[in-house]
Amino acid sequence: MSEPDTKRQNLPAARQIGGDVQVSALGFGAAPIGNLYAPVPEEEAMAAVHAALAGGISFFDTAPYYGYGLSESRLGRALAGQPRGTYAISTKVGRRLQDEASAEPGRHGFAVGGRDAVFDYSRDGVLKSFESSLERLQTDHVDILLLHDIGRLTHGDDHPARLRQALDEALPAMAELKAAGACRAIGIGVNEEDICLELMPLFPLDCIMLAGRYTLLEQQNSRRVMEEAQRRSVAILAAGPYNSGLLANADRPGDRYNYEPANTEILERAQHIYAICHAHGVDTGAAALQFPLSHPVVATVVAGMRSADEARSAITRIGTPLAAALWQQLREEGLLSASATVPA
Repeated sequence: MSEPDTKRQNLPAARQIGGDVQVSALGFGAAPIGNLYAPVPEEEAMAAVHAALAGGISFFDTAPYYGYGLSESRLGRALAGQPRGTYAISTKVGRRLQDEASAEPGRHGFAVGGRDAVFDYSRDGVLKSFESSLERLQTDHVDILLLHDIGRLTHGDDHPARLRQALDEALPAMAELKAAGACRAIGIGVNEEDICLELMPLFPLDCIMLAGRYTLLEQQNSRRVMEEAQRRSVAILAAGPYNSGLLANADRPGDRYNYEPANTEILERAQHIYAICHAHGVDTGAAALQFPLSHPVVATVVAGMRSADEARSAITRIGTPLAAALWQQLREEGLLSASATVPA
């Protein structure tokens, strides 16, 4: 950890979740260091985490599913030796890892072979998954525990049965872990609005990690959940601010959206955003990171990072001043919803 501390002043102030968990306004999404889409060398993964720490990032999000345990293991090794109170970790339950000799690298996007993950929202599955996560992360507790990918978008016709098991077994088990001090906040980690609205009245949540739905690219599929979360004092962890890399490049849109190749309509919208940002001399990635944080219910924006350069770039982007005229033009041209809050 020899990185200079020159970027810390760029980060906005840390935020609170549930009155007990403090998270940096910019969070480190650790799916990429689980070999998402391409292998990441061990030393590069370690350097990414260390650069994030050096730049003031103190919140790290991972899951057993990310690289079938690889992301958690690497994050645990990278954070080893850091005082435990100086950073916060979120991980997830709801999938059970298993050895699978026939599983080829690239399955579900992760360049890791010989392992697979199956959904398991049972009480026993949650507790065993959590115990294994603690071992990989080399810690005795996590700060935030999320139920992973519950909802109709993922489970289709099986959704009612999955939700019933989550309410009867998974979420109560997570609440017990919180009461025992094994985690300090609980919530869900999802990609869709509907399950958030369905679940909030049924079980008390501290937070929701919502990926890709409240972003510079799109706000139409998150308006209701943002309003309801604010009403219930449920913090939003805004993940996927680049929309699967679509808004990550400095010069032009990427070719992926929502984990799949982007269609023509989405690409045209992204190109319109890039054109306006370029006209104002703005890095589109900076606007993408800063936009979600302006909403009062958003506690942190979590961006995937696979290298030290990507971590340093995100830290620079989050602290770069942006002119009010940028947001005004984006709104005037219909690229931001009328109700969206924007950075001051």
